[in-house]
Amino acid sequence: MELVISIFLGAVAGALAVWLVVKLQSRIKEKSLQAEVNRILSRAKNEAVKLEKEARNKTKDFEVKARKNLEQELQKMKSQLKSKEQQVDKQISDLAQEEKRLKYQHEGLLQGLKDKEQKIQTNEIRIADQKQLIEKELNDLRNQLTRVANMSEEEARRLLMDALVSDAKKAAIEKIDQIEKEAEKEAAEKSKKIIVSSMARFASEYTSERTVSVLTLKSEELKGKIIGREGRNIRTLEALCGVDLIVDDTPEAVVISGFDPIRRELAKMTIEKLLEDGRVHPARIEEVVEKQRVELQRQIKDEGEKVIEELSVGQLHPELIRLIGSMRYRSTVTQTLLYHSMEVAYLAGVMASEVGMDIKQARRAGLLHDIGKCVDHTFEGSHAQVGAEFAKKFGENEGIVHAIRSHHNEETPSTLLAHIVIAANLISNSRPGARRPGMDNFIKRHAELESIANSFEGVLRAFAVQAGREIRVMVEAGRVTEDMSKMLSRDILKKIERELPHVGAIKVVVLRETRAVEFAR
Repeated sequence: MELVISIFLGAVAGALAVWLVVKLQSRIKEKSLQAEVNRILSRAKNEAVKLEKEARNKTKDFEVKARKNLEQELQKMKSQLKSKEQQVDKQISDLAQEEKRLKYQHEGLLQGLKDKEQKIQTNEIRIADQKQLIEKELNDLRNQLTRVANMSEEEARRLLMDALVSDAKKAAIEKIDQIEKEAEKEAAEKSKKIIVSSMARFASEYTSERTVSVLTLKSEELKGKIIGREGRNIRTLEALCGVDLIVDDTPEAVVISGFDPIRRELAKMTIEKLLEDGRVHPARIEEVVEKQRVELQRQIKDEGEKVIEELSVGQLHPELIRLIGSMRYRSTVTQTLLYHSMEVAYLAGVMASEVGMDIKQARRAGLLHDIGKCVDHTFEGSHAQVGAEFAKKFGENEGIVHAIRSHHNEETPSTLLAHIVIAANLISNSRPGARRPGMDNFIKRHAELESIANSFEGVLRAFAVQAGREIRVMVEAGRVTEDMSKMLSRDILKKIERELPHVGAIKVVVLRETRAVEFAR
């Protein structure tokens, strides 16, 4: 019994001891966990403080950078604003100067109008006085003629009218001469300044294109390759390129003949490529012709774009660019068409700058004025009309279209741009070396001018001199008076302008000689 009790007490003591140990371990573990929690919380607080500090620093740095960037942006905007203000001030200054110039011009025009109005009033008063004087003289003459010559009033009136018509013609001729001299003097001074300035500011080279091209060969043996067996190669080349090849006339050279310069260039490029490659037979010729045709079109396009960029005329339709590039292979009289058109464009631009017009528009019109010469022959009409239609079709404005159509006076020029293009074209065509007309044309021109002058009554003989730039007209002194000779020169000039509109400036000189002949017997 005591043993049982002892065992029970021992078990209870053991259980109690175990419970105490477990309880103690639990408390120790709880304290350890609490310490770990406290440590984690402490570390978290430290991390939070650190992060908060870093965030504040980053916020401060961002704020500093943002403020700096904002200041830089504000400074940039201030600089741009200042630049804009300067531009606006300059524009305002330019507008003010332009307004001042226009004001002076307007005042000058007003003063001129006032002076003209005053002259008109003075002339009206003078005419009224002359009219009264003439009426008085008419009455006196009517009475005298009726009384002295036993004429009827109707007969006297007719005689007086004839006399008055003669006097009026004489007065009109004198007035016309005076007005023309004043107008010619003023126009000559202005036109000389503009033309001389234009010619002084621009000069260009020019080349002469023919109807044949010559291809130099390295050796005479290469002609055999070009001809081929039984002439197959040369016939293929002529058929595909549309030219005639002459291989026997010139040593170590092939003459390419044809009226189309682009076809001649294609044939020349093809032969050069074939001889470079060494393989010459009909199949190879067909292949090379197609490749060189594509290459030639590319070169034409590049040439057109280069010219447009050089002249700074703005964007053009691709088809117009192609036509401009093809001008390099065409000619007008003895000039390469491209260089002639560029020369006209530069001259038109210089003239436009002198008279205050749009330089780009003037150059554009000058460059396109002969574009019709590059158009296929299937289109009917003159090159001016065809060129104008093409320019209109591909988006050019009416001012440029009109300048193209009227540059040979086929349409009456009605704008300043059209007159500038006409003047630039004449300057380009009239300079030394630009034209070499044939003897037949020279003789025909002289004959036509002399025929026109001889068609008038009272003309004894007419002579065309100074290469057709002057006509000297001999008249009968008994039939043509001194006053009538002035009217005759004007009538001859008008008929020349009407029947030969493209002959240029013509000087008409009427010579009237009175001879007194007596014989000693």
